[in-house]
Order: sequence, then structure tokens, then C-alpha cells
Amino acid sequence: MSSIFVHFESDPMQSHIRPGRVAQLPPRERIIDAAHELFFEQGIARVTVDAIAELAGSTKMTLYRHFDTKEALVQEWLRLLTENYSAVLDDLAIQWPREPVEQLMGFAHFIAEDTARVGYRGCPFTNSLAEIPDPQSPARLLIETHKKRQFHRLVDLCREAGLDDPEWLAQELTMLLEGAQVVAQNKGISNVGEHLMRAISRRLAS
Repeated sequence: MSSIFVHFESDPMQSHIRPGRVAQLPPRERIIDAAHELFFEQGIARVTVDAIAELAGSTKMTLYRHFDTKEALVQEWLRLLTENYSAVLDDLAIQWPREPVEQLMGFAHFIAEDTARVGYRGCPFTNSLAEIPDPQSPARLLIETHKKRQFHRLVDLCREAGLDDPEWLAQELTMLLEGAQVVAQNKGISNVGEHLMRAISRRLAS
């Protein structure tokens, strides 16, 4: 998993430990770290280059030396974020070799824990898509590719588990996972993570 976001696994907004940690990072990583925190809290559009540079303890000149445009920084942030999410499934494969159902439940648990986080703002990819309307935007295409890759990994796990109609089941699981993130964001119901785990457990058992 990319070292720059490892500390965000359980709580992407751990700002209380931020100053000491970020001071040890190289300038480029400090900039990405600051962008990560601000994009999570405020979304992409509202965050200025000045705000990112200030939080990173850097300057606009240094930021533009590493990233030609804000769009390039957004794309790199999203690329690293997709690597972190993909690494969750990689780690589960190592933890539960030849146990595809455990891997599926582990990924569901990862999403469930995230929805229970204080200040949860929803799936960062879905939120970002809402701010990137251009269907040919490199950042949007990156997210779409990540979501498709994640879906196909769920299909493979369902197939490996010998479950009926693995592609259809993976579609159901994807809708449960994505839907839980939306519901947790809009606070339509409480204890979303618990409901998600129960629903996925029952679906896999059936």
C-alpha cells in the first residue's frame, strides 16, 4: 500500500496527528497529504491551490513545480487512493488465502468501518465524480476504471467461492456496498455498517 496514505486506513481525517507526521514527508508528499485532507473535508472544487500549499507548509511555486495544474494534483491523489483501496483486497487475499468468502466479508467490513467514522462524507470516488462532469476527464476515467476493476475482483471471489451466478451476485454486493456509503452519508438510517454486514452475510449464506 502506498506509504503516503497508510495512516488513513482506519480514519482518513486523523488531523490530530498530522503536524508531526507531515513535517517528516518530502515536499511532494506533503502537498499530496494536504490535498488529501482538504479534498476529503471540502470536496475538490472548493479547495484552492493556496489552501493546499498553506496546509502543506509549502508554497504555490513548489506545488506547481511538482504538479503543472490543480487537475494533475487531483489525478495523482485519486490514483494513490485507488491503489490504497485495491491494496485492501490484496491484503485480504494474503490474510485469507483460498478463503474467498472471508475476503468478501473482510472487504465489506472495511467499508462498514469507514461508514461509522465520525464526520464520514461518503465514498471519495463518488463524491469526486459529482464534481467532474466531463466524461473524458482523465480523473473521471481513472475512477471508472478503478470501480470496474474492483467489481471484477468481486466477481472472481464469488466464482472462486463456488457461489451461484457469480457475476450477478457481485453486482448485488456492489450495490449493497455503494448504497451503504450513500445512506451513511445522507444519514437516512443509523448503524449503516451493522446493517451492511448483516445483509452481505445473509446474501453470501444464501
